[in-house]
Amino acid sequence: MSTLSSQVALQIDRAIEILKAGGIVAFPTDTVYGLGGDAFNTEVAERIYEVKQRPRHLPLPLVLADLAQVACVVDSVPGIASFLMSYFWPGGLTLVLPRGNSLPDIITAGGNKVAIRVPDHVVPLTLIRRLGAPIIGTSANISDNPSPVTAEGVEQQLGKQVDLIVDMGECPGGLESTVVDVTGVTPVILRHGIIPEKEIKRACRGYAREVGKGAYCSGL
Repeated sequence: MSTLSSQVALQIDRAIEILKAGGIVAFPTDTVYGLGGDAFNTEVAERIYEVKQRPRHLPLPLVLADLAQVACVVDSVPGIASFLMSYFWPGGLTLVLPRGNSLPDIITAGGNKVAIRVPDHVVPLTLIRRLGAPIIGTSANISDNPSPVTAEGVEQQLGKQVDLIVDMGECPGGLESTVVDVTGVTPVILRHGIIPEKEIKRACRGYAREVGKGAYCSGL
């Protein structure tokens, strides 16, 4: 995880002001540029849906600063989820878990699940810690368009609809996170991304050996 230059630090200061005031910002992550705001602010979520032209039946993923924030947004954490968190976080794995009651319905599109991850990038981690709450972390693009990996790419798609774009150059990952649903009997990969399927399977086999579940990963 890289450190902040003085120029980026000034952008972070401005981003925090915007987030606390109920605005939205675009920011680099270890995968692609994200678009976010306070995860507990319904009006912020409404605006993000509008800016992205995102269908309302699709939930909004969240990014957290650390494992301690999981309890703020999740109802329960299955053993396999804890194992994958310790194995891949911070990093490019998004986990789908039972949502917590504190979350606005708009975040989960009225459903009973929420997608979360801890990114391995100083900018979102700093934003979250200084805001003191998880933030929405959807990709900073128009829905169904390519996810941008540079600030210029965000500007081209979203223009002035975003209150601030934190520019820290190109994202190191270049691919979206891998999404795994761990709410069922066995994990299910919902979106292939920066973490290859074989690594997910390897981790799940490790968990299976640890808890003696045998063919636990057969559904992957």
